[in-house]
Amino acid sequence: MFRWMLLMLIAIPLLTGAVVGPAEAQSIDNRLRDIRVEGAQRIEADTVRSYMGIRRGDQINAGVLDKSLKALFATGMFADVNMRQVGRDVVVRVVENPIVNRIAFEGNKRISNEILNDEVKLRPRVVFTRARVQTDLQRIMDLYRRSGRFSAAVIPKVIQLPQNRVDLVFEISEGALTEIRKIAFVGNKHFEDGELREIIQTRETAWYRFLSSDDTYDPDRLTFDRELLRRHYLANGYADFRIVSAIAELIPDKSAFFVTFVVEEGKRYKFGKIDITTALKNLDAAELSDEQSIETGDWYNADEVEGLIGKLTDVIGVLGYAFVDIRPRVRRDRKARTIDVTFVVQEGPRVFVELLKISGNVRTVDKVIRREVMLIEGDAFNTSKLRRTRQRIRNLGFFERVEIENKAGSGRDKTIIDVSVKERSTGEISFGAGFSSSSGVLGDISIRERNLLGRGQDLRLGLQVGERQQQIDLSFTEPYFLDKSFSAGLDIFSKSSDLQSESSFDHQTIGFALRGGYRVTETLSQTWRYTLREDEIKDVASDASLAIKEQEGAFITSSIGQSLLYDQRDSRLNPTEGYFVEIKNTVAGLGGDSEYIRNELSGDKYYQIYERWILNMGAGVGYVFGLGEDIRIIDRFFLGGKSLRGFDDAGVGPRDRASGDSVGGNWFYRTTVGLTFPLGLPNEFGVRGRIFTDAGSLGENDSNFATLTDTASMRMSVGTGLLWDSPFGPVNIDFAKALLKEDFDETELVRFSFGARF
Repeated sequence: MFRWMLLMLIAIPLLTGAVVGPAEAQSIDNRLRDIRVEGAQRIEADTVRSYMGIRRGDQINAGVLDKSLKALFATGMFADVNMRQVGRDVVVRVVENPIVNRIAFEGNKRISNEILNDEVKLRPRVVFTRARVQTDLQRIMDLYRRSGRFSAAVIPKVIQLPQNRVDLVFEISEGALTEIRKIAFVGNKHFEDGELREIIQTRETAWYRFLSSDDTYDPDRLTFDRELLRRHYLANGYADFRIVSAIAELIPDKSAFFVTFVVEEGKRYKFGKIDITTALKNLDAAELSDEQSIETGDWYNADEVEGLIGKLTDVIGVLGYAFVDIRPRVRRDRKARTIDVTFVVQEGPRVFVELLKISGNVRTVDKVIRREVMLIEGDAFNTSKLRRTRQRIRNLGFFERVEIENKAGSGRDKTIIDVSVKERSTGEISFGAGFSSSSGVLGDISIRERNLLGRGQDLRLGLQVGERQQQIDLSFTEPYFLDKSFSAGLDIFSKSSDLQSESSFDHQTIGFALRGGYRVTETLSQTWRYTLREDEIKDVASDASLAIKEQEGAFITSSIGQSLLYDQRDSRLNPTEGYFVEIKNTVAGLGGDSEYIRNELSGDKYYQIYERWILNMGAGVGYVFGLGEDIRIIDRFFLGGKSLRGFDDAGVGPRDRASGDSVGGNWFYRTTVGLTFPLGLPNEFGVRGRIFTDAGSLGENDSNFATLTDTASMRMSVGTGLLWDSPFGPVNIDFAKALLKEDFDETELVRFSFGARF
């Protein structure tokens, strides 16, 4: 027994040493002594070691080595990494990624090298990796798809060079434009497919759309089309409308898309009861009732609701309430198909503008944009003013894109207004050609910079040469003179006109004008103008009227005038709704040879009686009288041509029976009623028809010659015409018949004008 116990006491220490001793020895022997780097050329060995997750003295094991291997690959510097353990050393062998020597593009014709270079991220002297190449490849493909070329193919080609460098060449096959073969609508009952195709911006491909890209597939445009459809239905009473899907299917050969919109129109609603309630102290809702323009029983229109919110916000702001939140509370009666709208006026959050940020303007100085912003630091935030600010900046015409956002400020009661713009070219050199039945062939060239030196100033030099008219003029406009909301400008001009066919003389004028203008309100503006000019009546025909012969010669006119314009039109170029009224007054006699007062009043009203059916009613009157002397012929009024269709230029009014010369009148009036309508052609054709009737008269002449005839009777004409907004300029053709006229009036049946700029 004792012997067995003695043997066990001896064996236990021996067994323990056999198990523990070698592990301790292995732990000591496996500590990292050194890292040897092989294959590095440009990269220092210490740099390689710094990326590894192991250091001298650390234990070497498979997990640590695997982590170090992944860390080296993650740097993107190496094409291959091999790692092995040699005793207590780790040997790392690397194959460095090459350096990009040059990037080139081959086969691209539709997209320039400059644009492609801006799109890719790889650059010369940057480490080449396959992942970066694939990323740039995808960016180029996306660029071609955005331009409508879904069949484009791009192959990257790598050319090996000495010293571990490569040239990267993108071989591009652009392919044809991927057109929109067909646009279909599913679920529409109240509007036909053709009507809805006119609403959206995307178009089916056609031969006549060679100047447009709307018939090529663009996913962003398709998203915009969804919004256009939604607005159209909501503006026509379909408050439950929704778009189920908008799918673009690419045919197998990738040459065209089939686009399908699936919609649910829902029921059509009319406006029910319209009410305004207010939670603001000392503000009676009755004070706002005059601004309520929505009629019960009209078809529901979301645009009218939004417009009334803006109008009420402005009115309440004028009353001194800076923080206003107006929300429409809508109640649908699905059985009666009416929508009651209650505009709830309540106090909005007290938020102030903390900071105004402007970005994207490389050339345009900040103050040109800032002065159009209706909110500045410290102002109470106002959504309506923010909307008008966006429109005012767009109206400058200096930017392709204008985006305005209000972002959270440093506190809950502060907001940051972020204005982001993308500039467009504002320099122009244009050549023009045209023809009109009144002026003959015309040609002109002009050089213009609308944003001179990025300061918003407008400088233009123009030259016009025609069969019957030659003109050269230089104009400069400073929109904010002395940093005030006051525009100032200078015009220098020289003009020569052949008036032989109307009045048997030529007219030449040279001079300059100083002008200044300011905006009284958003819709009311006033302009003042001082003019100093020298006029010459020359080359008077031998058989001309004595009333013209007595005025032959040169004389100077010094005048000051003003115009007051109240403009409520939705567009100045192609108005569909609204009206304008303008008053002009001119006083001559501040020196010079002429003394008179000239007054004019004109206005037009536009109604959209149906989609693209625009009714226009306009009128104008004028009266000029001398201050102690007769009115010269060039200062009188003339009527006819564009101002009274169906009659020739200066075809109406006082005339010399012997010579047939028109001698003008001291007063006039004119009226017009017209209807412009579509002709059933696609909108992008830009062709419209119109019917019209014009009426007016011209009378009273200071000259007391027996040969003058002046009846002052009303003249009237009716007619029809075509308007074409062609890619080469506007084309107008009018056919008019004079119904009420005098025997001595000169009439015309057709009036044609065409103009183009290149």
